[in-house]
Amino acid sequence: MKPESPSALFAGPFALATLSPLSALSALSDPEGPAFPALVTPDAQVLDLRIALGDAQLTVRSLLEKWEAALPQLRALAGENRPDHRPLADFHVQAPVEPRQVFQSGANYRQHVIDLHVAHRAPDDDRSEEERRAEAAEIMDRRAAEDLPYVFIGLPSSLTGPYDDVVLPSWAEKPDWELELAAVIGRPAHQVSVEEAWECVAGYTIANDLTDRATVFRRDMPQIGTDWLRSKNAPGFTPLGPWIVPAESIADPGDLRLTLKLNGETMQDESTKDMIFDVARVVAYASRTARLLPGDLVLTGSPAGNGMHWGRLLRDGDVMDGAIAGLGAQRNRCVAEA
Repeated sequence: MKPESPSALFAGPFALATLSPLSALSALSDPEGPAFPALVTPDAQVLDLRIALGDAQLTVRSLLEKWEAALPQLRALAGENRPDHRPLADFHVQAPVEPRQVFQSGANYRQHVIDLHVAHRAPDDDRSEEERRAEAAEIMDRRAAEDLPYVFIGLPSSLTGPYDDVVLPSWAEKPDWELELAAVIGRPAHQVSVEEAWECVAGYTIANDLTDRATVFRRDMPQIGTDWLRSKNAPGFTPLGPWIVPAESIADPGDLRLTLKLNGETMQDESTKDMIFDVARVVAYASRTARLLPGDLVLTGSPAGNGMHWGRLLRDGDVMDGAIAGLGAQRNRCVAEA
């Protein structure tokens, strides 16, 4: 259920995708299915990169592993008028990359965190909402200046395609949406500085990091804290894509508009300007501990407007339309688990 195609699918001369023939939809659940890496042009033409680059084993991830050398080749291919271009409409768009690691950021949008701070008022706090918002704003300013990003780990098995149905597990009582900008790593990064972190980002894509709010905190033992495995990592809980747009095509990742509509009604509409920690700070922070690898994803948090804010969680039949300026759009229908 693809969204309507705009005149240009994304910013820049090309993007990377993982596609499979529509005739092979029945094999999509097979990880060894007929997927291939593709160069996509803004006018919705597709080039099979295995053929164009002469590598039958090529994947988007293996391309990212040699990103510095591959980028000039991709630029040249994007400028050619080749006879082997095919229309994008002939293919099923899968998640654009299979990462080895997924790093996820929480509490990274100023207005979102302020809303949470105000909503979770202590029973004995009789201050006005205006006073509590002022306090929260001061905390956010201090956090941006002095504190560190909040990063945890997700599972690659939670990823699904940008137009695939999302199955809502029978145990998920409060499934919620979280549209996010995702950075895609293009070179190994370990203990890199903020300045060096920008050079480690090959490109950007869209992620919708679904969360079951009912299982974020452990009920059996609250002292344990958050349970991200249970609340975020059901199969298909992270629609990804539709493609990876090279970083050089995005003028300012710190000024991109994110919008998510639920059944046509706008729920999230914010700019990445509202991020407390920008892409480079999140990548650099994650690299302090972990070794980030080509193809890995770094999700940068979700802005205000989640279902908990609206008092409306996901249910069977809902359709989510997520878009980020310059990166395209995704559409996913929610289906209750049988």
